[in-house]
Amino acid sequence: MGKYLHVFGLGIQNTLVYRVNFLFRAAFGLIPLAGTLFLWKSIYAGKEPGAILGGYTLAQMISYYLLVTLVDAVTAVAEDDWQIAADIKDGQVSQFLLKPMDYLTYRLCLYGSGRAVYTTMALIPVSVFIVFQRENFVLPSDAATLSLALASIVMAGILQFFIAYTVALLAFWVLDVSTFIFIQFAFEYIASGHLFPLDILPAALQKVVLLTPYPYLLYFPVGVYLGQIHGEALWRGIGMQAGWILMAYLGARWMWSRGLRTYTAVGG
Repeated sequence: MGKYLHVFGLGIQNTLVYRVNFLFRAAFGLIPLAGTLFLWKSIYAGKEPGAILGGYTLAQMISYYLLVTLVDAVTAVAEDDWQIAADIKDGQVSQFLLKPMDYLTYRLCLYGSGRAVYTTMALIPVSVFIVFQRENFVLPSDAATLSLALASIVMAGILQFFIAYTVALLAFWVLDVSTFIFIQFAFEYIASGHLFPLDILPAALQKVVLLTPYPYLLYFPVGVYLGQIHGEALWRGIGMQAGWILMAYLGARWMWSRGLRTYTAVGG
């Protein structure tokens, strides 16, 4: 594990070079969030105090979007998928075939280091934003709920990475994976609950979406935190999240082994 801890440390050092960039990215990323909150406040303005829309009060709805922004900062894949595709296209993965280092674990360490730095920078503007919205910010009902939500967030990050890693491995077969990355992102943006809580979808459509891995990236961990998901639904969701992580991991390993059969590199 020593070499992977070293990779993690190098990733931290490399990412810290762009810390101001991350800070500004996180700060200006709050502008769309502010617009979304103003929109929902206008929707609730004509309702009675404590009105519930789609199973959410105004405070819960505002908390939902604040938490989605925070969880997204913690778990989102930034440039990892593009870098993986570039490594394959440029032949950089050849060095990992000649050394006792697993490429997936190597990239996972870099992903973790990048998220650690970006999350630290993002917490500054997000925390300030939450302070200004504190009257509408919902705290978890108990320590157990908070613990389960944190565990789900960690699992969401792992799942996010494995999905991006698998899509990036398409570079073994195609010259440009950007189309596949954008298609995957479009599905993720809608089906993960980033755009709106999945509770407002028709029941039949919601059941279908919950069978995909995307709700377990944002909607599920945030729903656990807010207490919207509890009891049997909570444990079933944890099982689905763990199951998708296992499937994504096995899919990534399979794609890597199949891709190496077609991989060729000259020179270097």
